[in-house]
Amino acid sequence: MSNSMTGFGRGEACGNGYQVSFELKSVNHRFLEIVVRIPRNYNSFEERIRKVLQDNFQRGRIEVHVNMVETEERKRLVKVDNDLALSYDKTLKDLAFALHTEYETDIYRLVSFPEVLTVIEPEIDLAALWQTCFEALSKAVDGFGQMRRSEGDKLTQDLLQRLDLIAENLHTIGERAPYVVTDYQERLQERLQALLGEVELDGVRLANEVAYFADRGSITEELIRFDSHLAQSREALRSEEPVGRKLDFLVQEMNREINTIGSKANDLMIGQKVIKVKSELEKVREQVQNLE
Repeated sequence: MSNSMTGFGRGEACGNGYQVSFELKSVNHRFLEIVVRIPRNYNSFEERIRKVLQDNFQRGRIEVHVNMVETEERKRLVKVDNDLALSYDKTLKDLAFALHTEYETDIYRLVSFPEVLTVIEPEIDLAALWQTCFEALSKAVDGFGQMRRSEGDKLTQDLLQRLDLIAENLHTIGERAPYVVTDYQERLQERLQALLGEVELDGVRLANEVAYFADRGSITEELIRFDSHLAQSREALRSEEPVGRKLDFLVQEMNREINTIGSKANDLMIGQKVIKVKSELEKVREQVQNLE
């Protein structure tokens, strides 16, 4: 069955000092467009994320939101340079002695001096961190894909029902088509008889006129092509491949055929069926825009 282009998925994983979460959401798009929003320090992962999505999806605008939170084991540490602090303290004592002033050690002043306190950033193992990211991303992709498949199944069933309804109307048009010529012949014969009165009709000219009308108004080829497009559409909907573009093309072709049928048929009943078919084709066209 075909997949929808709309979906949402979320995945989380914890490891290597990080709690990582991925959120995926998508809307319709003619091609595959991927927008990744990830903390700036980890931009090097963006291409890998894109590759995973490109391997799994063909169309749609997919937004990726990545959130990375440091766990306790990744907390930054503060290092105290005791020797430097003692050196600052001794220097201040010597200065106070030289100035003949009292001096009392102030710990808060000492730690404000340069390099007494240093924040230690823990090293990041990017290879290990990517494995945590990949685990979270895989979970998000699974849920995302499942939702797209579920939506696609619903769309497929709706489209198949609409194609069946179109086929029923097309069958009615096909059954009615031969009678259009017969009705035309009867109407033409009645009009000519009314005009000519007792004068005998020229059977050859009448037959030629009817034959010309039948040839000009024949919709046999259009019906055959339309039926072929219906069969191809059903086959596409039941395949496992992305079919959105193919179905969009087939709907355009079916619209072209039904417009030709409507212009050539010159019959009230067929005209009514043509309107119904065009109405259903418009609904099919709208639904097809949602398929991958």
